[in-house]
Amino acid sequence: MSGRLAVVTGGTRGIGAAICVGLKNAGYRPIANYFGNVEAAKKFSDETGIPSYRFNVADFGECEAGVKHIVRDHGPIEVLINNAGITRDGTLHKMSYESWEDVIHTNLTSCFNMCRLVIDSMRDRGFGRIVNIGSINGQAGQYGQVNYAAAKSGIHGFTKALAQEGAAKNITVNAIAPGYVDTDMVRAVPHNVLEKIIAKIPAGRLGRAEDIARGVLFLVADDADFITGSTMSINGGQHMY
Repeated sequence: MSGRLAVVTGGTRGIGAAICVGLKNAGYRPIANYFGNVEAAKKFSDETGIPSYRFNVADFGECEAGVKHIVRDHGPIEVLINNAGITRDGTLHKMSYESWEDVIHTNLTSCFNMCRLVIDSMRDRGFGRIVNIGSINGQAGQYGQVNYAAAKSGIHGFTKALAQEGAAKNITVNAIAPGYVDTDMVRAVPHNVLEKIIAKIPAGRLGRAEDIARGVLFLVADDADFITGSTMSINGGQHMY
C-alpha cells in the first residue's frame, strides 16, 4: 500500500479530512478534493501538507479536468474515496426541485463522475480500491430527507453493481454507512433534536470522524482484495442492517 495515490472527495473537512490524514499516516499519498470553502481547504493543506484541488464533483466536466490535473501532477489514481456530500433538508411537500437536484448530483452523481474517470486506468493496471461513503439514513430513511436518503441509498446499490464489474480486475468497491458523526453537518442539528438522536445510539455517543477513517483504511488495504460489494455500518449500534 505504501505510496499509493488516493483521492478523497470532500477531503478538507470533517470525515474527509480525517480520512486524508489517516491515509497519509498509513503511507498513502492522499489528495483532497474540495469545492466550497477555499479558506478551510488552504488551512487544511497548510497544516497537513496534503495537496487540495478545487473542482465541483457534481459536474462531470469539472471532474474530468480535475482528475487530469491530479494525474498529471502526481500519477495514476489507485484509491478513490467518494465522500463529498451536502444536505438540503425539508419534507417532500415543501421541497424545491433545486434542493432535490443539488443533493442527488452532489451525493450520488458525483460517484459516477469520479468512478467513471478512474475506472479505465484501474482496469488497465489490475488494481483499484473504491470506497463510497453512504449513510445510516440511506439504510433506514429519515424524516425530512427524501433527497439525501435517496442519494445515499443509491450509493449502496451503485457500490454493489460496480463491485461485480471490477472484481475480476482486482478492483474492490465497498461502501461505508456512517451513523451520526460529530461534524459540522451534525452540529447544525438543533440541540434538543441531537440529544434525542444520541439517546438512540447504544454506544451512547456520536461517532468520531476517525472512526470512519479506520473503516476506510481497512477496506483500501492491498490485502482486502476478497472484500467487495460490502457495506460497513459504523453507527454505534443505532441501526443494524
